[in-house]
Amino acid sequence: MIYLRSLLFNIAFYVGTAIIAIGGLPTLFFGRRAILKVARAWGWTSLWLLDRICGVKVEFRGRDNLLHQGCIVAAKHQSALETFALVTQVEDFTYILKRELLFIPLFGQYLKLSNQIAIDRKSRSAALRDLVQQAGAAIAEGRVIFIFPEGTRRPAGAPPLYKSGVNHLYAAAKAPCVPAALNSGLFWPRRTFLRQPGTCVVEFLPVIPAGLPHGEFSKVLQERLEKATNRLIDEALAKDSRLAANLEKNAAATPAGD
Repeated sequence: MIYLRSLLFNIAFYVGTAIIAIGGLPTLFFGRRAILKVARAWGWTSLWLLDRICGVKVEFRGRDNLLHQGCIVAAKHQSALETFALVTQVEDFTYILKRELLFIPLFGQYLKLSNQIAIDRKSRSAALRDLVQQAGAAIAEGRVIFIFPEGTRRPAGAPPLYKSGVNHLYAAAKAPCVPAALNSGLFWPRRTFLRQPGTCVVEFLPVIPAGLPHGEFSKVLQERLEKATNRLIDEALAKDSRLAANLEKNAAATPAGD
C-alpha cells in the first residue's frame, strides 16, 4: 500500500508541478513577487498531495521565531520535502541553490526572474563572492534568505557536514539567523521512492542575533540544529518505531564525508 501511494503521489506531484508551472507563465511578466505567489501555491499544493495521498503531514513549530524581514534561515536538508515546504512560511524569500538548476526548462526561468541566488559550486572563491554580494543585496531589500548549511541533502541520522558558506553569509550580511531543524528524512528519504506516513516536523528555533564572532556563530548554529534535529528524530521514532529502519539504513550507508 505504501508503494502504491508513493507511486500515485510521485505522478500527482510532477503533474501538479507541470500544471502550476504552465498556468503561472503570465507571472513571468509581472515581476518577482508575482512569481513567488506561484511558488507558494506550488508548495501548499504539494503539501496537500503529500498528506492526502501518502498520509505524510507537515507540522510547523516555532513560527514566532521566524522573522518576516531581512534575515537568514539556515535549515537542515534531509529530503526534497523542505524545498517546497519552507516557501509556504514567508512571502518574500530567496533560496541559495546550485547553478545547474537554472538550466532546467521553464523551472530555470522562474528561478532567474524571481532573483533566486544560483551558485557555481565548482569555483569556490567565485561562489562565495557571488553569495555574499547577491545575498547581501537581498537582505537589504528585506528578503528572507533560505540556505542549507550542509550544502546538499544529508540522510536522517548521518553525521553533520557543515560548509563554510553560511558563516561567510552571516558575517557579510550582518543579519540575524533563524535555524530550522526537521526530521523529513524519516518520511521522505533521499534517493528513495517510498514515502512513509506520519507527521514530519519543521521547527524554527530561537534567533541567533547578528554580529557574533565567526567561530561562535558556527558553533551555536551547529549545536542548536543538531540538538533539535536529534530531538525531532527521537520524537518521530517514539511514535512509530518502524521509521527506525530508515534511520539505521541511512546511517550505515552514509560515510562522514559523503
